[in-house]
Amino acid sequence: MGAMTTTFESLLPGTERALLHRVAVAQSEGRAPSVVGAVVREGALVWSGSRSCVDGHAPDADTQFRIGSITKVFTAVLVLRLRDEGLLGLDDPLERHLKGTGAGAVTIAQLLGHSAGLGAETPGQWWERSSAELRPELSDVLGEEPFRQAPGRRHHYSNPGYTLLGSLVEAVRGVSWEETLRREILEPLGMDRTTSEPVAPHAGGWAVHPWADVMLPEPSEDLGLMAPAGQLWSTAADLARFAAFLAAGDERVLAASTVAEMRAPAAAGGEGDWEGGYGLGLQLVRRDGRTLIGHSGSLPGFVAALWVSVEDGLGAIALANATSGPLTGAVAADLVRIVAEAEPRFPEPWRPLPEAEVDEELLALAGPWYWGTYAYGLRVGPERGVVLEPLRGAGRRARFRALPDGGWVGLNGYYEGETLRAVRRADGSVSHLDLGSFVFTREPYAPADAVPGGVDEEGWRGL
Repeated sequence: MGAMTTTFESLLPGTERALLHRVAVAQSEGRAPSVVGAVVREGALVWSGSRSCVDGHAPDADTQFRIGSITKVFTAVLVLRLRDEGLLGLDDPLERHLKGTGAGAVTIAQLLGHSAGLGAETPGQWWERSSAELRPELSDVLGEEPFRQAPGRRHHYSNPGYTLLGSLVEAVRGVSWEETLRREILEPLGMDRTTSEPVAPHAGGWAVHPWADVMLPEPSEDLGLMAPAGQLWSTAADLARFAAFLAAGDERVLAASTVAEMRAPAAAGGEGDWEGGYGLGLQLVRRDGRTLIGHSGSLPGFVAALWVSVEDGLGAIALANATSGPLTGAVAADLVRIVAEAEPRFPEPWRPLPEAEVDEELLALAGPWYWGTYAYGLRVGPERGVVLEPLRGAGRRARFRALPDGGWVGLNGYYEGETLRAVRRADGSVSHLDLGSFVFTREPYAPADAVPGGVDEEGWRGL
């Protein structure tokens, strides 16, 4: 029998109906002028749909909405590009690259992960609804007392922090944040409908009265220095391209390994924050048993969300033109869930290792090992990597990458960064595995094994 092939050019009709129903409920119950939803599967836009209060005039995947703080992910990507080029380090103090801010002792990593201790908002007038001319300098964005807590201790969301990161990009690149964004992200990813100012067709922003079915138009201010925190307008189709990038990386923008680094939790959450976190520019949430990465966004007249489930190969976008009402974060998460449950991802077919990777010496290490009386199994993987996992219970499962000079380094979990090596006897035979000083032997507490502290000479016994 030949290998099974699968293609997913479109979703099943029942799945599409369920997605459109979720968008329709969001528009109706959220009392929004319009809601657009979209789904990305394995890097491609496979569905989009919308509902509007005006019959026959619903927006589509090419209609611009303001995306608010989803902009921060773009700013974070620009900063990580500078790091990957060796132009800065994440542990560098801001002052090394951007002088005179009054907050220069904080690190770039702290700013990316919102753990710099800066205030959530600017001093003075509500910055989202007032002219940027009120904040012509970074000192106007930060104020006389920029800190709300000690840097580095915990996550505290900060819009001014991302203003500093945008100014950092400008200082290092020597051109504006907008121009850098266009050259380094939007053009390579083909996002030609993502802009700093609205370009038709675009939705208008509205405030819906909380106790009556009436509306007011919301102002659309240029955010000036605050632009890197929330300026962008985009479409469901463009954000689908960005979601595909966040799932797998793109060598023209950021390597997959760097995007994976962005997804790792960067700081401890506040009290009660047990269902989510923040990486390097990405929000992390647990929803319906899966991990979603991405960001939500809001500005007067608009709410937006983009979530990606890397494990499911899915991403979703939800956009609405109302100041409040539709919970777009929940909508986007539900769009992911609907497709994941109705049309679960096919696993990759099992294949044997390439002949060149078959190593008899490595194969001899495969099988059961014992840390004390805990039973583990060592499995050999591609490129001489190994997986060490408990044979019973939860335990500490970890993947390891082969090192050039022998041994392996942990890639995840408790053993991330720890070294695993095979310790050999004088005759060349393997005595045990050493993992960060923990000893794994072929038998549980065999007298002849190199067990720290030795083994009772009387051996195993009954009661």
